[in-house]
Amino acid sequence: MTSTFLPDKRTGPDAGLPPPAADRARSRARRRALNWLTATGFQLPALVLFMGLVLLPMLFALYAAFFRWGGFGMPSDYIGGENFTRLFQDEVFLGDLWRCLVLVVLSLVLQLPFALAMAVLLNQRMRGRAVYRMLFFAPYVLSEAITGVLFGMIFAPDDGFADQLLGRIGLEGLGGEWFADPSTVMATLFLVMTWKYFGFHMMLYLAGLQAVPKELTEAALIDGAGPWQRFRSVTLPLLAPTLRISVFLSVIGAIQLFDLVWVTTAGGPDHHSETMAVTMFQYGFKRYQVGYASAISVVMFGISLVFALVYQRFVLRRDLEGATTTMRGDGK
Repeated sequence: MTSTFLPDKRTGPDAGLPPPAADRARSRARRRALNWLTATGFQLPALVLFMGLVLLPMLFALYAAFFRWGGFGMPSDYIGGENFTRLFQDEVFLGDLWRCLVLVVLSLVLQLPFALAMAVLLNQRMRGRAVYRMLFFAPYVLSEAITGVLFGMIFAPDDGFADQLLGRIGLEGLGGEWFADPSTVMATLFLVMTWKYFGFHMMLYLAGLQAVPKELTEAALIDGAGPWQRFRSVTLPLLAPTLRISVFLSVIGAIQLFDLVWVTTAGGPDHHSETMAVTMFQYGFKRYQVGYASAISVVMFGISLVFALVYQRFVLRRDLEGATTTMRGDGK
């Protein structure tokens, strides 16, 4: 009796595999293709919106920055880097950079420590703390336009609420043209910014404080550590990731500040409260120098991008590495 072995006519990746293994390989390949198509289908609308509303306008702004363009038709008067050269010779824009730096420093030195102090206070057991949290966070919910109009009335010269209040307590000499005086406009504007935004950072710090294990503070208390020692040695190090995120958001917000300034002062008096975004709006939509305004937007984006990359590289790196380690499940 002789047996005849028929050759396996299958070719390709399944050749040489027994039929069940080949079926499993084909099934896995189909599943991978289906998963890839499903993921692509879900991401495609977001990618189209991102490209149409973010990426393409950014690229067009970069393109328009090299033209003398009034905003009508397509840019055609190519001038190279003249807009950027003019930019860094413009006293108004250089003043914008200086005012941005001032706002960043004031935010880091005054606004964020004030928000942290309020968060620590409202993290204690006290009657009505939920009401206080709501009241302090409420200004952040208001739009910048409403906030600007509100404080425009409060700091109105002579008949504003601030001047009337100072007059009733015998300090009428401290009143004045809050937003109209170059010597007081930035301080007044920063006061409004603090009222508007400190509640947001306070809630961030509250969330971070509530994540601090009570066992650690109780152990420090048993060891004889005082309130300041417990805060400095236990609470503050554990709150550091939240503080770093808060600083990042505060700096980026100061660089891009526009609507609150535009509603309250429109950059006045005589450019003394103007920011980069306000200058960009003035040239782009008031003077129809869209090419120059595009150059300002490119510089704003460049400053924000460089800060974000440097901050992520040297400040947020440990937090990001920890998050990646946790997601991979290989933490030590």
